[in-house]
Amino acid sequence: MTDIGIALADIRKAAERIGPYIHRTPVLTCSGLDGLVGARVFLKCENFQRTGAFKIRGACNTIMSLPDDLAARGVVTSSSGNHAQGVALAARLRGIVAHIAMPETAPEVKKAAVINYGARVSFCEWTLEALDKTADRIGKETGATFVHPFNSLTTIAGAGTVATELLEEVSDLDAILVPVGGGGLISGIAIAVSEMSPRTRVIGVEPEMANDAYQSLMAGRILPARPPRTVADGLRTSLGDLTFSIIQKHVNQIVTVSEESIVSAMRFVWERVKIIIEPSAAVPVAAMMGNKVGLEGQRVGIILSGGNTDLDRLPWIFSG
Repeated sequence: MTDIGIALADIRKAAERIGPYIHRTPVLTCSGLDGLVGARVFLKCENFQRTGAFKIRGACNTIMSLPDDLAARGVVTSSSGNHAQGVALAARLRGIVAHIAMPETAPEVKKAAVINYGARVSFCEWTLEALDKTADRIGKETGATFVHPFNSLTTIAGAGTVATELLEEVSDLDAILVPVGGGGLISGIAIAVSEMSPRTRVIGVEPEMANDAYQSLMAGRILPARPPRTVADGLRTSLGDLTFSIIQKHVNQIVTVSEESIVSAMRFVWERVKIIIEPSAAVPVAAMMGNKVGLEGQRVGIILSGGNTDLDRLPWIFSG
């Protein structure tokens, strides 16, 4: 264990634990993207993951780690969509009940998926206070164990398996670009990279309209998120104390991108790479396309975090 309570060994154990239940997602390249940005880019496609996003990794690791007596009481979480789907499916795979506190404004595609996975959903307004209050009430009423979307060791370890897969397949990466919301994904990736490939820079990317991680890193303390208005609905969450401490220690840099660049990057991936990604997954692509970091001539990994997009409200048709 490290001083933050998690190390590569924990991520390796998580990979073994969740291996039977998740996909080892592909790494794709696109010559058009390489030519546009002047670098060799490797896209880790978590949009092809079960539930359509990386979140199943952390949710599955947490739920499969629970002792039988706790698991029998079910699990509960709060989420705008991708984590909710991960918890719902992982709970179904373990044969237990999942309760989800979910904002009414979550994309319809994510609401439908959570319900289809068999979860019991309680809708509430989109505020962190409302989501926390709803999940807390359900937990007290049912005895269900809370599965944190990002700020727990098991969630972070599960998310870190994205990096172990990528680094096992692609060597000598100069940098990995990761979208940042609550920080669980980048925390797990940064811990894995620090031991597997210390020379590789881990760079977080946030929307300018939801840049609390960037502001917190600059201030040296967690700053609460302002009301988020970004099209990247999966990145509207504030950091937790655990993820913030890991980001401080292991993440090299956080940059931000505009709403217009997020939509442009998402459309580029749809049209040129020929795969569907959601706005949150387009955020690190936008940083690369906008030369936010200066990685010309380098080998760069980009984490495409998910592909759960509401096809009735595509962002280049409807404003965020």
